[in-house]
Amino acid sequence: MNPSPGDSLPGKSGGTPANRPALPALRTPPALPERPAASTPDRLLPALPAPRPPDGALVLASAAAAEGESPRLRTGEVVAGTFLVTLGLPEGSEARPCPADRLPDPRPVTRAGGARRTPSGPAAPTGPVALGTGPGGTALLEREAEVERLRGLLSQGRSIRVAGPSGSGRSALLAAVADSCAGLAPDGVVRLTGYRRTLADLLQDLFTATHRASGYRPAPDRLAQLLAGVGAIVVVDDVEFGGAALEELLDSAPECAFLISTTPDTAPPPADSRLAEATLEGLSRDACLELLTGLAGRPLDEFERAWAVDLWFESEGLPLRFVQAGALLRHRDVAADALAVAREERASLFGISTGDDHEPDDDPAVHEEALRQSVPLPSVAESAAPAVRLAEGLGGPARAVLRLAVALGGQCPTAPHLPALIDVGQGESALHELVDCGLAVSTGEHHRLSEGVHRLLAQEWQTGDIAHGAAQHFAWWVGHSSVSPEQVAAEAEVLIAAMYADRDTGRHGSVVLLARAAAPAFAVALRWGAWEQTLRLGLESARAAGAVADEAWFHHELGVLALATGAENRARTEFDASIALRGALGDTRSDAAVRRMLGLLAGAENATAALGGPATKQLPTRTMGQIPWRRSGAVARDARTARRRNLMAAGAGVVLLAGLGTVVGLTTADGDPASPAPSSTVPEVSDDVVPTDLGNVTLPPSSAAPSTSPSGTAATTSPPPSGTAQPTPTATATVSATATATATASQSKEGVPAPPSLTPTPHQSSKNSTARPKPSGSASKTTAPAEPTPPTDPPATEPTVSDPPTDEATGS
Repeated sequence: MNPSPGDSLPGKSGGTPANRPALPALRTPPALPERPAASTPDRLLPALPAPRPPDGALVLASAAAAEGESPRLRTGEVVAGTFLVTLGLPEGSEARPCPADRLPDPRPVTRAGGARRTPSGPAAPTGPVALGTGPGGTALLEREAEVERLRGLLSQGRSIRVAGPSGSGRSALLAAVADSCAGLAPDGVVRLTGYRRTLADLLQDLFTATHRASGYRPAPDRLAQLLAGVGAIVVVDDVEFGGAALEELLDSAPECAFLISTTPDTAPPPADSRLAEATLEGLSRDACLELLTGLAGRPLDEFERAWAVDLWFESEGLPLRFVQAGALLRHRDVAADALAVAREERASLFGISTGDDHEPDDDPAVHEEALRQSVPLPSVAESAAPAVRLAEGLGGPARAVLRLAVALGGQCPTAPHLPALIDVGQGESALHELVDCGLAVSTGEHHRLSEGVHRLLAQEWQTGDIAHGAAQHFAWWVGHSSVSPEQVAAEAEVLIAAMYADRDTGRHGSVVLLARAAAPAFAVALRWGAWEQTLRLGLESARAAGAVADEAWFHHELGVLALATGAENRARTEFDASIALRGALGDTRSDAAVRRMLGLLAGAENATAALGGPATKQLPTRTMGQIPWRRSGAVARDARTARRRNLMAAGAGVVLLAGLGTVVGLTTADGDPASPAPSSTVPEVSDDVVPTDLGNVTLPPSSAAPSTSPSGTAATTSPPPSGTAQPTPTATATVSATATATATASQSKEGVPAPPSLTPTPHQSSKNSTARPKPSGSASKTTAPAEPTPPTDPPATEPTVSDPPTDEATGS
């Protein structure tokens, strides 16, 4: 039970139970002005003012210190796998390898005698009398046989999945089975809730319930080793996942027998699953009538029984519908009593003057029945969806709490928060009224609206800004020194609902404020599913509000979360985004924190690759000039490039020399071998080959490069004094025949017959080359040198070309 607002606060004596610490002492949330002392002198927490502050008053977390007191960040350390994670630092959380002396040594929870005992889990869910968990311990109706069957399967070590629609009594059935299984397993019964829990959250909750290891979140393989020795009956209500995840849950604790409840729309387990299936149906007609009679507190009349039978056909016997029907009958009785009081007051003031008034000696039961008949029963349609009709019959405080729950997406804050949020002093009584009417159910830690209630009331009610300021209040509460991380984790669904409400109304500043305050607390309490959801909500609102510093902080936190859970690729992505944003802001201190995380991530990737795991491609996070291995690689690359350039130049030189030798050979063969070479370096040619305005061109005797006429005819160089045509060393058998064919085609194109080449072919290397007489029409004959000698081999020091040049050499 939660303490009422009039109960004690920290430091005061009172009725606060041990499992529900009260709110801290008198403290006003930041940015919320106090109500005048005369209006609320004894309030535990100041209520929100009537004129609510404008949206501009909701400042961002990064600017909260300039406006007033900023919420204190929750700090702490947890061990996640092999990392020691420090949470709540201003620059962002940091992880480092956990020292050997800091690694926890989990011990199973044991009794003094050595036998393991069941740890105290979350408080048992509470609900109306109809569900078997209300005052008086009313027994379940028509569920005894089902309880015995499920208990027999669990005693055999079987795991069971109970599927039933919302309002069918699944929670009450699981509570009855858990009570009957006490002492059946060596480690007892462990009760967990699957509401808004992921598979990882459930496994962590099971580990926390069965081992003593505060602040420790084992790695998946280590967690499987620790849970392998647990032999308990694990009862999990409201599981929201199915399929292969259910099999993974069973495999993680093979010695445990699980009793799981889900809705029919949850994915079923695989076909070869070890889970036994159990379907929960509605109650019979007689059981529903008996249930409605007990909830109404009186026998049903003829009209009410007919109405109840119609409701049974429509609802298929769901117990929740008859809980709500009983509340409708009670509201009808209250209306009849109000009529009776009004008539009595009228009679006392004006006397009995109407003929329809009863005489004093009339039977009171008959009179009460007549008054009840004057109040019409709800229609079947209203009974099938009675949320609006029930809300009209609630008291003022209960209706205000219901309106706040609708604004928060169906989540009801606990009673100590209600005075500050909606100025309701008796919040505990208001929550009990909602539960008795079937409008809300308890999950053991807080209340939430029943299935379908939020959808129906959201269509009928305009909640307005009733949730305005809730995020600021919770941000202050989370940062208070007397509030533990476990208390914050118990309110996780309410805090997340407040962030969603402000996000949908565009109040992104308050979302960032609460997200930055609550995220470290969720992490310290090991509610990492809520931690991730909070970070993503804060990131979205920071981006929408243009708060770059906060956006970088959320990216950093998401990277630390991914690193601690083994998602290295996602961690690198988040760290890269954070370092880019912080670099744009010039935040060198926070930038250094991110770089430390990147260095740790690189070490983790290398360790994974060394163990045979998949290596992650390391993306550069610095400029190329700042990375040493890039500089050394550049030196080696420059050396390779220089060698390749030298080879390309040598190959080009050889090809050039080969072409020159070919031209020299062709020109020498074009002369007359019988006459000595003239002293002039330019032979006489006909006018149809060389233009007349060219004149004689004299080349220096030392020039090694031949000149070419405009028509393409090559001019020869001066022969040696002996009069013989001495070929160049490159005119050897290594010269490609392609060059010769190219020169021949060039001369033939201009009308000049191609002279024979002095370059020997492989089959002619042993023969002397002779000049062929020039045909008519060519240039006039000149004295030809003596018969040329066979070409000699090139010197050994000259480079030779054995392969054609590559595309790379040609391009150079």
